[in-house]
Amino acid sequence: MTEQPADSLVAAPTAAQITHPDGRVELRDLAPIADSRYFNNELAPVPIERRTWSTYNFFALWMGMAHNIPSYTLAASLIALGMNWVQALLTITLGNLIVLVPMLLNSHAGTKYGIPFPVFARAFYGVRGANLAALLRAFIACGWFGIQTWVGGEALYVIVGKLAGRGWTNSAVVLGQHWTLWLSFGVFWVVQMLIIWRGMDAIRRFENWTAPLVSIGFLILLAYVVIKAGGFGPILHEPSKLGWGGGFWKVFAPSLMAMIAFWSTLSLNMPDFTRFGGSQRKQLVGQLLGLPTTMSFIAIVAILTTSGAQSLYGEAIWDPALLASRFTNPALVVVALIALVLATVSANLAANVVSPSYDFSNAFPRRVTFAVGGLLTGIIGVAIQPWRLISDPNIYIFTWLGFYGGVLAAVAGVLVAGYWLTNRTRLDLADLYLPGGRYWFTGGWNWRAVAATLVGGVLAVGGAYSAPGQGGPFPADGLIPLFKPLYDYGWVAGLAGGLLSYLALSWPGAARTTRPGPAVAAASAEY
Repeated sequence: MTEQPADSLVAAPTAAQITHPDGRVELRDLAPIADSRYFNNELAPVPIERRTWSTYNFFALWMGMAHNIPSYTLAASLIALGMNWVQALLTITLGNLIVLVPMLLNSHAGTKYGIPFPVFARAFYGVRGANLAALLRAFIACGWFGIQTWVGGEALYVIVGKLAGRGWTNSAVVLGQHWTLWLSFGVFWVVQMLIIWRGMDAIRRFENWTAPLVSIGFLILLAYVVIKAGGFGPILHEPSKLGWGGGFWKVFAPSLMAMIAFWSTLSLNMPDFTRFGGSQRKQLVGQLLGLPTTMSFIAIVAILTTSGAQSLYGEAIWDPALLASRFTNPALVVVALIALVLATVSANLAANVVSPSYDFSNAFPRRVTFAVGGLLTGIIGVAIQPWRLISDPNIYIFTWLGFYGGVLAAVAGVLVAGYWLTNRTRLDLADLYLPGGRYWFTGGWNWRAVAATLVGGVLAVGGAYSAPGQGGPFPADGLIPLFKPLYDYGWVAGLAGGLLSYLALSWPGAARTTRPGPAVAAASAEY
C-alpha cells in the first residue's frame, strides 16, 4: 500500500479507465475528480476525440522550434571555441540524437494518457512533489523565453533600423540600451502574450503555417549570399584550431553536453504536446523526422550563409539580423525581417511558454490558468535580464546551458526509471488528481524521487567550475572539487545518477506501485 498519513483524505472510487485498441487511455468520466484542488480543465486528461495531432503537426512543431536565431548561432559558438565547421556540425547533430532518446521515452506517457508533463511527474514525485520538477523546468523556460524575446527584439531593432534610418538605431540611450531597442523588445513580448492568451489550439495553428515560411526565408538568405559572393566562402576550408587530438576532445565533451542541454528542457515536457497525439506512431515519426533533421538543417544553413558572407563583407557575421542589415535590397530586408520574427515567435511559444504555463497552473490549479501561466512566464523572463545571459559564449555554453542541462537530466532520469522500469508504463489516471490515492505517498511527496533528483543533480553540477579567464561564477576547482571531472559530462552524469538512484530506492517496492490504487480499484476490470 502507498505511504500516507492516517488522517489523509482517501480518494473516492471513480469511473473506470478505458484502454482503447491502440493503447491510448482515457477516463470515462471526469466528474469524480473535478472537485479536487489538484484538478483544472487544462491539466485534465485530453479526451480521445481531441487527440488529433498528426505526424505533420509534430514535424512542424519541431521545425518551428528549431529554426530560430539561437539555433542559428549554435555553430558560431562552437567555431568561436576553436572547432571547424565539420566538428561543429558533428557536435550539434550528435547532441540532438542523444537527447531525442529520453524525449521519446517521456513522450510516450503524454500520448498514452493525454496528460501534460507536471501531471505525469505526479506519478513519481507525488501529487504535490511534482511541483519540484515542474517549477525547475518552468524557471529555466522563463530564462529561455527572455533570451529568445531579447534576441527577437534585437533582430526587429536592427532590421527596422535598416528601413527607418539612423534616427532609429541612434536613438537616446535608456538604462544602457537605445530606447528603440527596448521598444522592439516590448513589441515582441506583447505579440507573444497575445498568442498564448488564445491557448494551445492557436499555438498549433501558428506552428503549422509558420514552419515552412521560416525555412523558406532562411534559404532565401542563403541563396542571396552565396550568389552575391560567388561561392560558399572560406569557412568551409578553414582548419580546426583544436585539431582532432586532446585539444578537441577537451572542448568537445562540455560542448556536446551543452548541445544536449539546448533541448533537454523538451526531454521533460514533450508530454505537453504529445498528449494531443493521434497515435504513438504519429508522435514518434514526427519527432524522429523533426528534431535531428531541422537542427542539422539550420546549422548547415548558418555555416554556409556565414561563410559566404565572410567572402562578401570581409568578416564572419553569425547574427542573421546583423547580416540582413548589410543588405541593400529593401525587399530582401523585409523577407529577412519576416523570417526572423516568425522564427523567434514560433520557437519561443512552443519551447518556452507552453511548459511553464502548465507548470505554474499545476502549482496553483485553482488560481492559475494556462493563459495566466503564460503571462507569469513573460514577466519572469524579463526580470531574469536575458541580455546578460547571452553576452559571452563561454558563459552561455559552459554556465547557462551546461549547468541547467545537468540538473534537468536528473529529473529526466527519474521519469524514465519510474515510467518504464518500475511502473512498466502503467498509470492510474484518477489518482494523479486526488489526495490520498496511490500517488499521494507521504503528504503528497515521494522522498525517493526527491532524493534521486538530488543525487543526480549533485553528480551533474556539484563540480561546476569556471576555467581561468572565462569570468564565470564558479570557482576554478569546482563547487565540490571531488565532482569536478564529472561536470564536463554533466548531462550524462545527471541522467544516470537520477535513473539509477531512483531504481535503487524504489525497486524493493516496485510491486506495490504497479497495483491499482484505491481510486480505480473498483474499475480495474475495465482495463
